[in-house]
Amino acid sequence: MHDRWTRLLEILGDKGRIDVVEAAELLGVSTATVRRDMEELARQQLLTRTRGGAVLGGVAYDLPLRYKTARQADEKHRIARAAAGLVPPGAVVGLNGGTTTSEVARELAVRADLAEHSEGPALTVVTNAINIANELAVRPYVKTVITGGVIRSNSYEATGPLATLVLQGLSMDCMILGVDAIDPAFGAATHDEGEASTNRAMTERAAKVIVVADSTKLGRRAFAKVCAIGDIAVLVTDGDAPDEVVEQIAAQGVEVLCV
Repeated sequence: MHDRWTRLLEILGDKGRIDVVEAAELLGVSTATVRRDMEELARQQLLTRTRGGAVLGGVAYDLPLRYKTARQADEKHRIARAAAGLVPPGAVVGLNGGTTTSEVARELAVRADLAEHSEGPALTVVTNAINIANELAVRPYVKTVITGGVIRSNSYEATGPLATLVLQGLSMDCMILGVDAIDPAFGAATHDEGEASTNRAMTERAAKVIVVADSTKLGRRAFAKVCAIGDIAVLVTDGDAPDEVVEQIAAQGVEVLCV
């Protein structure tokens, strides 16, 4: 059901509006099912119902995390595995919220070399995402540090002055940063300015910044800047990344890994 809702919202995001009959054909379901889906998504304020269809809701550009999971799933898994492999045992690593960074956390959690670590924590993870903290808290070899702050329901991220206050006293070896967009001129960005501020504070306290972003996010801009391209050491993306954008980013000293 969530996969179908995600697909419906993606179609609506591309078209701006859609009628029930067209949505049913594209999704391969009955018109009755589409009507029920639209009613439920309208209740969640993710779209606006019209006579015979729906139009894009005001918040559809920034879908809740649970509806983003199915997007580019294979690519995100490959990106996450590659990014997790860049983290050495014993490191202090930052993770912000998002579907790709959540995959990175899962990859770190099952790394055999970390699980076999016997003295002290094999890894220290600093995160402002409560879903990531929840996944890692059960791993005895991972020391999990969660920032304070106010939780955004869309991303499960804690943001605001409390998060920034905690981060001011910390130092990290690397920050694995998930973003909504990365543009060669504007830099890495996200839709929400509160998330951007907290994520910026995390990157400023890391010796190395690793951005994880699938190819659909390259060459695009989002509302709030997190960091400049020059602040990024490594970009991990997938093989469909546009060559021109990759070249422009690499020309600014960023190591680009297409997996």
